[in-house]
Amino acid sequence: MEYTHLGRSGLSVSRLVLGTMNFGPETSESDSHAIMNTAHEHGINFFDTADVYGARPGGGVTEQIIGRWFAGDPGRREKTVLASKVYLSTSDWPNEGGLSARHIRLACDASLQRLQTDYIDLYQMHHIDRGTPWEEIWEAFTVLRQQGKVLYFGSSNFAGWHITQAQEAARTRHFLGLVSEQSIYNLMNRWIELEVLPAARDYGLGVIPWSPLNGGILGGVLRKQRDGASSRGSSGRSEATLAEHRTTIAAYEQLCEDIGEDPAHVGLAWVLAQDGVTGPIIGPRTVEQLESSLRAVDLILDATTLAGLDRLFPPPGPNGSKPAPEAYAW
Repeated sequence: MEYTHLGRSGLSVSRLVLGTMNFGPETSESDSHAIMNTAHEHGINFFDTADVYGARPGGGVTEQIIGRWFAGDPGRREKTVLASKVYLSTSDWPNEGGLSARHIRLACDASLQRLQTDYIDLYQMHHIDRGTPWEEIWEAFTVLRQQGKVLYFGSSNFAGWHITQAQEAARTRHFLGLVSEQSIYNLMNRWIELEVLPAARDYGLGVIPWSPLNGGILGGVLRKQRDGASSRGSSGRSEATLAEHRTTIAAYEQLCEDIGEDPAHVGLAWVLAQDGVTGPIIGPRTVEQLESSLRAVDLILDATTLAGLDRLFPPPGPNGSKPAPEAYAW
């Protein structure tokens, strides 16, 4: 496994991030524990979860599964860089969501209890909260860090200017601020290249892409259909997206076949090749899916392949692969 620093921090994390959203709803507890064991065996030390993963409303199921895994062997926790999130509501009562100081405090304590640990390595805002001032947010986070409950802070689903707001507010408090941003990013969804990626690079945030295979559509969905295998990319919302882009996806799978690589590996390798990306989140439902993803770390896409992918999935804006404002203006 390869490792890199998480943004400008000194924290070393694996270049594949184990996503745990399937733990509970899709994957049994015993299989979830097997996946985490296998992740450690292959050197994956970065695990991502959230307080609402599992059954909603309320969530918490996934964190409980992880907590029981930690309890099974005390050495597991210290080998793991643990990331969780706060923002979404956990009940119908007022103050049970958002980024108020009250919710941050209570949500963090609840996550720590479920995870059976006394600290979270990376605590991420699951979404921007337009109703809470940054002074309140950073004060609450400062308290958590002083208490030793959280080591680093990150954002998720932020716009570029939200990152700027957060960092400048942290600067006035002489606080480290954000070290990461978690965004949707894949070949079919490249919008963060306009402003989020440049902002993250400028402020020293590591970018953690979620849905790197766009809900399974970039994972060889057409081939799986021909083979009669089930696939996330051929059901739900992904089904409509596949119908709209079927010709492009067919060309993508042909490109992958021409270079002798699995489409899922190519999609992950492309994300890994982007400047500023720490590592994509993989969400395996089985040990076999996890082990298959490891190939992406070793796969280096040559210039011809990268150019071919750009032709199939052009960068956003009429001026191609340039950051804003050059992407859409002079």
